[in-house]
Amino acid sequence: QVQLVESGGGLVQAGDSLRLSCAASGRTFSSYAMGWFRQAPGKEREFVAGISWRGGSKYADSVKGRFTISRDNAKNTVYLQMTSLKPEETAVYYCAAHPVFSLLRAGVPEYWGQGTQVTVSS
Repeated sequence: QVQLVESGGGLVQAGDSLRLSCAASGRTFSSYAMGWFRQAPGKEREFVAGISWRGGSKYADSVKGRFTISRDNAKNTVYLQMTSLKPEETAVYYCAAHPVFSLLRAGVPEYWGQGTQVTVSS
């Protein structure tokens, strides 16, 4: 069993930066692929970024070069550093985990966090 708790969301202005954190419980954290998804009002949940247990990362095209995902296995925490934020990136951001990276990226994680709201004002 893995429990995920996100933090770091808030209200920022366009062009600002924000770092999200996801703290995971469970001793198997280091063996899980971790990722971030987001869901804007009226839209489907979408993949943002993912990181394998080995540290390899993948990003949605829309965030490449602006967002960075990282993990600290000693702290059971995964981070999402977001820069140059845009108003259209206002959404609830969810942390997710799955033992298989490809399945995580496909949007079928084994575990979800409850989400943290990110609001980007213009």
